[in-house]
Amino acid sequence: MTTDTGQDAVGLARRTGADLLHRVEDRLRSLLAVERDAWAAVHEQAVVPVDALSELIASGGKRIRPAFCITGYLAAGGDPAEPGIVAAGAALEMLHLSALVHDDVLDDSSSRRGVPTVHTQAMALHESSGWQGEPRRYGEGVAILVGDLALVYSEELMAEAPRRVLPEWNKLRSEVMIGQYMDVHAAAEFSVDPRSSRLIARIKSGRYTIHRPLVVGAKRGRGRGDLAPALEEYGEAVGEAFQLRDDLLDASATPAETGKPTGLDFTQHKMTLLLGWAMQRDEHIHTLVTEPGHTPDEVRRRLLDTGVPADVERHIAGLVERGCKAIADAPVDQVWRGELAAMAGRVAYRTA
Repeated sequence: MTTDTGQDAVGLARRTGADLLHRVEDRLRSLLAVERDAWAAVHEQAVVPVDALSELIASGGKRIRPAFCITGYLAAGGDPAEPGIVAAGAALEMLHLSALVHDDVLDDSSSRRGVPTVHTQAMALHESSGWQGEPRRYGEGVAILVGDLALVYSEELMAEAPRRVLPEWNKLRSEVMIGQYMDVHAAAEFSVDPRSSRLIARIKSGRYTIHRPLVVGAKRGRGRGDLAPALEEYGEAVGEAFQLRDDLLDASATPAETGKPTGLDFTQHKMTLLLGWAMQRDEHIHTLVTEPGHTPDEVRRRLLDTGVPADVERHIAGLVERGCKAIADAPVDQVWRGELAAMAGRVAYRTA
């Protein structure tokens, strides 16, 4: 039974976290506003990459990485009034923007958060303006540079963190890049290898979404090396569950629900665990995915017949249970153990 005092503590913790997230949002917007003013004084075209990032920020997003960073920080006893945690949270979100812009090019995705992607907008502008060269090459070039600019800003923000955070930050960034490469390679090779699929899910998404942000936050606070084993176990499990939910949403949700095209894992030959397990049971799925002219709906129907989506749901449930068990005895206040358990459920069972 939760006491009034316990409820008050939970409420205070959530308000503190929400306030810090709001400050992260303000920091992102203010940084880009300052940069826009500076570049507007140089040349009117120089603001275009900055505006692209501002539009992405304004389009929404769940701010999952800053939220886990802030939770790790507060759980480790960090002072909410210390401004460095806001900069760290903003750095993680800016890194995420970079990954999104580049990922949309890699996946040839036309929309993100319900609006055209950066490369799609640039391609359309090139075509309508009658400029020289290839619209596609121009659009993808612009997106690469916008994503790189976000990387620069993320590094600028994280420079405000203490040195003890930097090894974790560097691991996080290299894992994203290596994981993305492995994802691209696996799509080209397109051989059934569930072990590699799980590794890719953990490296390119799970660790950078949950595990590393949590540890960055904890180290940004009071160091708390004693939290590392619990945060790693929790982050690995819940991070994989997060990515598997993304795979299921791509296979079954609608663009209206996700804010981006669905079925891209099929059209881009992404070797997800979902697809790998399905092809182990039904070899025709491999042929269907690689045949020119197939539709995602055809693959969906065949995939559902294998029963694999239900197996993935059970696997997600097991991962959430593993994550919650890892944090249950962690040396932090019960309020934060409860908050981390609730966050595990939110990222693993979101509808979109």
